[in-house]
Amino acid sequence: MTKFWCDLAWISADGNGKNSADGRHAAEDANAADDKSGAGTERGEVKSKVLIETAGGQISAVTCGVKNPPQEAVHLAGFTVPGLANVHSHAFHRALRGRTQVEQGTFWTWRESMYAAAAHLDPDSYRDLATAVFAEMALAGVTAVGEFHYLHHSPKGGLYQDPNAMGHALAAAAEAAGIRITLLDTCYLAGGFDTELNDAQRRFSDGDAARWAERVEALRKAYADSDTVRIGAAVHSVRAVPVDQLPPVVAFAAEHELPLHVHLSEQRAENDACLSRHHKTPTELLHAHGALGPRTTAVHATHLSQMDIDLLGTSATAVCMCPTTERDLADGIGPARAAHLAGSPINLGSDSHAVIDLFEEARAVELDERLRTERRGHWRAEELLHAATTAGHTALGWPAAGRLRPGAPADFTTIATDTVRLAGIQPAHAAESVVFAATAADVRHVVVNGRFTVRDHRHELVEDVPGKLAAAIGAIFK
Repeated sequence: MTKFWCDLAWISADGNGKNSADGRHAAEDANAADDKSGAGTERGEVKSKVLIETAGGQISAVTCGVKNPPQEAVHLAGFTVPGLANVHSHAFHRALRGRTQVEQGTFWTWRESMYAAAAHLDPDSYRDLATAVFAEMALAGVTAVGEFHYLHHSPKGGLYQDPNAMGHALAAAAEAAGIRITLLDTCYLAGGFDTELNDAQRRFSDGDAARWAERVEALRKAYADSDTVRIGAAVHSVRAVPVDQLPPVVAFAAEHELPLHVHLSEQRAENDACLSRHHKTPTELLHAHGALGPRTTAVHATHLSQMDIDLLGTSATAVCMCPTTERDLADGIGPARAAHLAGSPINLGSDSHAVIDLFEEARAVELDERLRTERRGHWRAEELLHAATTAGHTALGWPAAGRLRPGAPADFTTIATDTVRLAGIQPAHAAESVVFAATAADVRHVVVNGRFTVRDHRHELVEDVPGKLAAAIGAIFK
């Protein structure tokens, strides 16, 4: 058993509206209350002098107001929150940081640079790059990542000896970096509506949804007993999966109760093409084929009609906002608040990793809304923390995670409050200070499964993370 004593901690309310850490609670009390809906409560409260006890990788007890902690308790100086969930990641996009800022253009021109980077990756080089990227995430407070994975095969489209070699490389990278991963194995079969794959896209495809499902089933069985790896399913987009191939993917995810993620309406051109081909918006097309629901996450959801928003909300489909990528690629500002009010849980991802900073993603949801509406105060800080923690973990298939309460995985992040950005923080406004001022550089400690992954700003498992990033990226562009 390990005990941690927090100066300040953010404790989300339980389903009855009571604070889940008022006094001491047994682990079994929380296990029965796991919120699998993804919406849950978004209320939370900053508590002082919080003792978190862990055993077997889980939180066993949480006690507030402990003025004299046990001698063996590890002091977490700062503000401790549940571990952050990075719901949408393409690890290899990290190699493009800075390189694509010298050009003009659109998402579609940026995509060519992305394809060029992907062409240089094999299982060994991908593991090296992803280990460094996931370690960067850990240093930023991330304890779980959703890796939207479609680099399945060799650069020319041939199968590796193990057809899941690239997926295994990503799982191994997450383990090496000390974080959890939901490997969202992505079905990608076409270059667009009624368009063949181009040469760069061939490695993404299994040929059809049946062969995709066969490969993913082997992957699912390989990690069935893992404590830190979960397998999910993904439809790359309605333009990349022909309409007759959607049902098998949806059925496979439903049969195995897997998270199902999909890029949705990131670009107006996708909407226009879908309307031209199917006389439906992408959201309407997914709805018609049973792809929406509480286990589904729509990534971006930038250009939605009111009907789209209603369909997502009434089905409790989550929406993953990736503001730093959406502004980097000039996608636009999505209707996050409207989607949330309609019933969609909101979560966050760093996507292309223009930066890896979940605090920046969280505040951007509010700040972008201010730019769009010329009004302030659309999102409370606690709602944005909920998006970065509880809602994100639920979207990745870890519904018990993202909370500081007994029975939850012992995953949490401590933000230093003595930095120049957060100096003078007061408990009454700690959540607001962190959401609207903290950066990834303020993360002091990260605990995953009850063990330190990051301690005093230093990664415990990966030495010289910047050096490993430089080496892995340099190998791609040599």
